[in-house]
Amino acid sequence: MLPIKIAVVDDEKNITDVCRRYLEREGYYVLTAYNGEEALRLWQEERPDLFVLDVMMPKKDGLEVCEEIRNVDDVPIIMLTARSEEVDRLMGLTMGADDYMTKPFSPRELVLRIKAIFRRMNIGKARMQQSTFHFGDLMINEETRTVSVGNRFVDLTVKEFDLLYLLASYPNRAFSRSELLDKIWDIDFYGDTTTVTVHIRRLREKLEQTPSEPVFIKTVWGVGYKFDGSGSK
Repeated sequence: MLPIKIAVVDDEKNITDVCRRYLEREGYYVLTAYNGEEALRLWQEERPDLFVLDVMMPKKDGLEVCEEIRNVDDVPIIMLTARSEEVDRLMGLTMGADDYMTKPFSPRELVLRIKAIFRRMNIGKARMQQSTFHFGDLMINEETRTVSVGNRFVDLTVKEFDLLYLLASYPNRAFSRSELLDKIWDIDFYGDTTTVTVHIRRLREKLEQTPSEPVFIKTVWGVGYKFDGSGSK
């Protein structure tokens, strides 16, 4: 199943961190940004399935971002604000926001509201229909958590599969080692990025015909790794 992407945009890092932890526990793929310009760049490059958007931000505020997105896209938007006046809530909703939460708010309530929006929009059904990826003779099935290369089934550990599936879900996107460590391992896991390097090496040994010249899992020098299925087509 392709992960549902949620963008959390707030200039207070503690808020984005808390929201990310709660949402990732629910299985969502979380993107973060800290100002309005970064939010618009995320929207253009990543196309999140939902935005959690702070009103008061530098460069462009949340209302401006909401208006720009709404001119061309109906992606769900939940607005966050420290203001409680009715006029501010109405302004956000008038701009096209789907929901509105006043700070301080409960992260659990945010999760429930997001789930309610997705239920209304039936987001997720299309994901279920795309649970299997094919890249040449490589097959990755999320539902059964199986991987095969040609007629050979590949035995992967839980973390190896999770790592491969994340990379394959976003072909050609470069992930840093620290980002992969944060998204694949538990939030309470204490380790360094060597853990990621070791798992990538093991994946290559199991998947690639020539691990030293990988076709699928490429190194992006100075950044980390990406999945590239184009070489197998």
